[in-house]
Amino acid sequence: MDEVIGRLVVNVGIDRAAAEKAVGITLDFLAKEGPPDKVRSFLAKLPGAGARRRKAASKDAGGVMGARMRMMGGGLRMGEVQSVTQQFIACTRERIGEDEVGGLAQFV
Repeated sequence: MDEVIGRLVVNVGIDRAAAEKAVGITLDFLAKEGPPDKVRSFLAKLPGAGARRRKAASKDAGGVMGARMRMMGGGLRMGEVQSVTQQFIACTRERIGEDEVGGLAQFV
């Protein structure tokens, strides 16, 4: 997860705390909205992802708009939220492959 977070800091220009929060929110969103079997496999291939998701977990489902609002509540602007999700997908694709990420990319 450090690689993904580092990439957000560099490529999106947000601070590390905001990047950590955004990654956790994204993972929590995927866990709630994505197909359970795909999400389990995805999380298993990203060391630290499960813990980061649990740290950011919310009781509210909220869908994609809820996740965006949580990120914006954490200090990100709308353009940064979009950049975060794009960079998150790109980095995880590079790290664990299209087969694992492809089906989940539609959710973020």
